[in-house]
Amino acid sequence: MKKSNAINASFQPDSFEFTDPKAVKEIIGRYPQGREHSAIMPLLDLAQRQIAVTGPYGDLPIGGGWITRAAMDKIAEICGVAKIKIYEVATFYSMYNLEPVGKYLIQLCTTTPCWLCNANDIVKACTDHLGIKIGQTTKDGYFTLMEVECLGACTNAPMIQMNDLYYEDLTGEKMIEILESLKKDIIPPHGPQNGRRGSMAITGPTSLQEQAKKAGVL
Repeated sequence: MKKSNAINASFQPDSFEFTDPKAVKEIIGRYPQGREHSAIMPLLDLAQRQIAVTGPYGDLPIGGGWITRAAMDKIAEICGVAKIKIYEVATFYSMYNLEPVGKYLIQLCTTTPCWLCNANDIVKACTDHLGIKIGQTTKDGYFTLMEVECLGACTNAPMIQMNDLYYEDLTGEKMIEILESLKKDIIPPHGPQNGRRGSMAITGPTSLQEQAKKAGVL
């Protein structure tokens, strides 16, 4: 996945403050004194969840969370490290968005297991239905498409991640249904989309069947 180079973009705000100081204190408190730098990743996540696009950033009318340079600088100040240390982390991990994204960030897995299970059909359903390419955002600010490496649900391929939710065992038709629901701000049920329970075989559990019966799976 190609990371953004928007750290010096004109839409970057000049300042940032956390709106929930208690959450910041709780995160810092997880680590021993003198190890505040260990809080960098959860603080980046907290900042991303706080920042929502409301108009001025990248001209999107609505949108999802991302991390501004000012937020990274604030985290450097809190953790007592050089700013470059925060930039290094934020630019390395794919879960941190460094520019405005859509309200619904669709991360499409195209790694080998998903590719073998027709992930290309899922990609095509998204690009054709939304009229955008990978890496682009719809004009209404609702959707951003992103190609990512393995998301760890290979048994249930092909799959996507939408914001924090996994949608698995997808088809092109099911993907379009999900997009249509999201256009109406209706979050469809996540997880396997073909009746599968968790990551078990589609025909049902093949081991630990007694435990499966007790759990009501069989």
